[in-house]
Amino acid sequence: VCYGSCDRLVCLFSNCHPSVVFNPTTRWRRSFPLSRVQPLIISHSGARRKRVWPTREPQLGFGKDKVRGTYKPVWLFNSFEFDLDNATTCEVFDFTTNAWRYVLHASPYRIQTKLLSFDLHTETFQVICNAPFSHVPDPRFVVLCILYNRLRISLKIYPTKTQVIWSLGGCNMMMTWKQMCSIDLTKTTFHDPPHFPRPALLPIAIVDETILLLGYRRGPPLVIHDLHTKSYVLDSFPKAPEYPVCYLRICRIYTQITS
Repeated sequence: VCYGSCDRLVCLFSNCHPSVVFNPTTRWRRSFPLSRVQPLIISHSGARRKRVWPTREPQLGFGKDKVRGTYKPVWLFNSFEFDLDNATTCEVFDFTTNAWRYVLHASPYRIQTKLLSFDLHTETFQVICNAPFSHVPDPRFVVLCILYNRLRISLKIYPTKTQVIWSLGGCNMMMTWKQMCSIDLTKTTFHDPPHFPRPALLPIAIVDETILLLGYRRGPPLVIHDLHTKSYVLDSFPKAPEYPVCYLRICRIYTQITS
């Protein structure tokens, strides 16, 4: 599942099957075919698992070109991991032609600790600023997400049993990182088994600027964290290990005014 939703549209993708965009409210859906990178992901999966330093499989991005009013699924990945040239490779799906195409030129920087912006209209990359950390020993320990219309980075600091969430703010090129909160994992249900650290928690949503909903990308439980009182409350255990998505459903209420 692509993180979050866009105009009430949710995007589901698979490395082995066609992906789909759908509206959970109206049940409208549209599928689109495999990109050219997805067969490479499948063929290189065995070699990726054998590496000393684990690498995360590419994740599909989904956004909207607000100038043209069109939606665009996007793949961006380090080329060397798939025996390709250049630093990175980027593919964008065009719903009008029902086909994938390469973005030339893709990002000149490998996907590491630089923060890049991708303009969905001009399809160009730009470096915004460096991430608020220098090195991540395991790619599962870092999560990039959008909360309350701000870009956030969530980093698990292992083995200190702490997870820190930073928020990006500012204007133009004066972007700076500010620590939003620090989560003490020992006070939650997210304990690491011996010698097997779990991935970083996924920040799912912020409610009323004070309540943070957390969970894993796959699997229970969900936890509510009060940013003011620093308390943690177990919310629920989903019946199946599904991926949580923050979804906003807009309802309109019409009333008749009489004099």
